[in-house]
Amino acid sequence: MNYYSLNNIAPNTTFETAVIKGLAPDKGLYFPENITALDPSFFDTIETLSNEEIAYEAIKQFISPEIPEAVLKTIVSETLNFDFPVVKLTDSISTLELFHGPTMAFKDVGARFMARCLGYFNKNNSNEVTVLVATSGDTGGAVANGFLGVRGVRVVILYPSGKVSNIQEKQLTTLGQNITALEVEGTFDDCQDMVKKAFLDEELTSKMQLTSANSINVARWLPQMFYFMFAYKQLKNKYKDIVFSVPSGNFGNVCAGMIAQKLGLPIKHFIASNNDNNVVTRYLKSTNYEPKPSVQTVSNAMDVGNPSNFIRIQAIYDNDFNTLKSNLSSFSFTDKETKEALEEIYQTTGYVADPHGAVGYLGSKSYLTTNKEAHCVFLETAHPTKFLDVVESVIDIDIPLPEQIKAVIDKTKVATAVNNYTEFKAFLTQL
Repeated sequence: MNYYSLNNIAPNTTFETAVIKGLAPDKGLYFPENITALDPSFFDTIETLSNEEIAYEAIKQFISPEIPEAVLKTIVSETLNFDFPVVKLTDSISTLELFHGPTMAFKDVGARFMARCLGYFNKNNSNEVTVLVATSGDTGGAVANGFLGVRGVRVVILYPSGKVSNIQEKQLTTLGQNITALEVEGTFDDCQDMVKKAFLDEELTSKMQLTSANSINVARWLPQMFYFMFAYKQLKNKYKDIVFSVPSGNFGNVCAGMIAQKLGLPIKHFIASNNDNNVVTRYLKSTNYEPKPSVQTVSNAMDVGNPSNFIRIQAIYDNDFNTLKSNLSSFSFTDKETKEALEEIYQTTGYVADPHGAVGYLGSKSYLTTNKEAHCVFLETAHPTKFLDVVESVIDIDIPLPEQIKAVIDKTKVATAVNNYTEFKAFLTQL
């Protein structure tokens, strides 16, 4: 499989180069040259397959032959050594739990997969690769854990000061070894802009090999299609019209679900559930795509004012607005509505959601008002204990800390303050 830049200026390239470079030389995101649907029999019998078998069949066309079959199967197996259960809440709404991995967030899948791919490509390379990642919350911890101890790889994580939860901060600032955290005075968008600027800084790139572990990287983004398939495997014999409500920030998750749909997965519709950072909600109402500076919310991992992956979504639909809108709805919700949803979910079902899942739940309810035949599955993207200050302020219960959280909660934060690109570049040149 070759990949092309969505800016259509850079030459097409291999999966390996797309992973190592992260961003194309013309500043564009890489996208597969073609997507071949799987045989319908694959989905007809999907409930007979293991998660590892499903994931391997789904991903292999995007990677073969650059990673041998046996190695790719091992990568898939090591990536997916935890569960992805669907929990029914009502007759029309279920949730897909994506928080059973090592950092209790959905990004564990992409981070672990990418780390293993990069480790394979770098195994005989004497040059160190520096992975840059901007995080609005969960990406940093997942990447830190996924890349910890990977030979020949150094990870530098940028996060906005005061805009991630305490547990999220501990997960990305306490591991040491080849992981470094930079605390940025600003927003996630500021962090993301610094990363993108570094990729285009020839003075830097001439001296060091940089790549990204954000969902702009194809190896971080594509594996996210797996869990849509895992959910369908559990639901196909129960419901006909399955709709996914995806709490959306940088839009890599819902975009990966659309790739699964292109492969033939029978998904009826997608919902992009936004907080007050609602550029896509506004776009689908007006046809005017207008990024704005992000604002801070209680669902902080979605605080993105200029979602990088939306250009990939447009590419999937050949930049046809009407075709896109026929398969994607979007709703946005305030912090007040999010907190009310947390309480509603708990009071009516006994389920404790996190703020991002609550936004996904609200998106499901909004869609169901005019699509009563659907069964909506909202993605519970992180464990509620990662947002204890929000959840416990709404629901008057004590939530036990899982072992993954206990392992970091008492560790000492180690982070370097960075206030602008000049300081960030100076830090990188000293590595």
